[in-house]
Amino acid sequence: MTINTNEISALIKAEIKNYKTQIVASDVGTIVSIGDGIAIIYGLDSAMLGELLLFPGDVYGMVQNLEPDNVGAVLLGDDYEIKEGDTVKRTGKVVEVPVGDGLIGRVVNAIGQPIDGLGPIKYSKTRPIERIAPGVMLRQPVNEPLLTGIKAIDSMIPIGKGQRELIIGDRQTGKTAIAIDAIINQKDKNVLCVYVAIGQKQSSVANIADRLRHEGAMEYTTIVSATASELAPLQMIAPFAGVSIAEEWMEKGKNVLIVYDDLSKHAVAYRTLSLLLKRAPGREAYPGDIFYLHSRLLERACRLSDENGGGSITALPIIETQAGDRSAYIPTNVISITDGQIFLMSSLFASGQRPAIDSGQSVSRVGGSAQIKAMRQVAGSLKIELANYRELQSFSQFGSDLDASTKRVLRHGEVLMEVLRQPQYTPFKLEQEIFELLIAKSRLLEDIPLTSIHTFLEEAYGTLTIQHPEYLASVMQNKKFVDDLEEKIVTFVKDLLATKTFTNDEAV
Repeated sequence: MTINTNEISALIKAEIKNYKTQIVASDVGTIVSIGDGIAIIYGLDSAMLGELLLFPGDVYGMVQNLEPDNVGAVLLGDDYEIKEGDTVKRTGKVVEVPVGDGLIGRVVNAIGQPIDGLGPIKYSKTRPIERIAPGVMLRQPVNEPLLTGIKAIDSMIPIGKGQRELIIGDRQTGKTAIAIDAIINQKDKNVLCVYVAIGQKQSSVANIADRLRHEGAMEYTTIVSATASELAPLQMIAPFAGVSIAEEWMEKGKNVLIVYDDLSKHAVAYRTLSLLLKRAPGREAYPGDIFYLHSRLLERACRLSDENGGGSITALPIIETQAGDRSAYIPTNVISITDGQIFLMSSLFASGQRPAIDSGQSVSRVGGSAQIKAMRQVAGSLKIELANYRELQSFSQFGSDLDASTKRVLRHGEVLMEVLRQPQYTPFKLEQEIFELLIAKSRLLEDIPLTSIHTFLEEAYGTLTIQHPEYLASVMQNKKFVDDLEEKIVTFVKDLLATKTFTNDEAV
């Protein structure tokens, strides 16, 4: 082999000619001020919004403000060792989180790092936390039910795959309980779940993780945690990290349920950052783009068309109200973005009605499209009957002489409320929900003491599944009551009821 010195010489001369000794000033900057987790940096002329920056001590930050003469960044770690005059470097990357099946069953922080003590997460791909939501042409209508196992929701406020249904109510009214029950009910339904805890206590997140493990739900669930003790930037990016994890599965054709608990604290974290970055405060000191913050998050929940895999993300954002004030800034913002709301009332909760759902103020804008016909057949008049009950209930408080028809409406309303009462962590199968609502609709429970209704319904359902399993199997197969099946079930319960004796003095 001969070495051609002329060629080597020409290559060396070309390299020397193209060699640049100057430093690219746009890739490094100098900290002008630092404090409260906010850094003002001079010199990062080419920085991108949302870009990761590397600070001294291997602390990362994220660009949030792009001013004419400086860049405002929020730190994703402690700023103890960072001081004015320090050098900051661009990374050229935006904030990303690991995605994939390796996250199933894990508890991670807002940037995808494991915090459950189960070792490192195995992943081969990352995704940026910010992404434009799929366009209208990539989607398909929401018409497939996502069952929560909660009778009051599946019957009156149905949720479909790809829907965004807000859970709203005061503190301690059972908002998280509904979301956790919905996650538990996805077992064996081929739905993956992501629970995002924003501003919660660490003990609360640990209790939720333990409960999900106990119920076998962590086998298909990922928890993204940014607790109250963590920095505001981590609380702000946590729901975006959660939906990025969910999008990876959605684009593979899978169905995902994501819970944001809660977006009130998320908005407060964003307000904190915005005020520290000296953005102009608006209503209730929130910045003008707080609506855009939540809309670009919730718009990423959708159901893709079959040509694009047919996957879906169903979002259950949670909002906490103050004294039931739904007209406050953040509640009205999120109500206008979502496809309906489940409104929880403190008075119902205090009276022992669990879940404390106000059927009059709760609504699903998808409605019957997310229900099978059998459920529509038994629950179609439920909202009206409960509305009549509440109206007469308020009037009956002022008078003792009630006519027979009014007493029948009040009794029927009491029975319906009792049937809809449900303990936590006990989601119902769809066929059992349909069975119980059919019996209540047929007014077979009017003469039973309220305290005996649940016991009788459980016995009747168990007996029916043993003696006539084909009845409910036919309903689930056909998605509706065919022939005289409805009458057969009612007759069966009537015959069973005739063999029972109730001694409670509540009997009417």
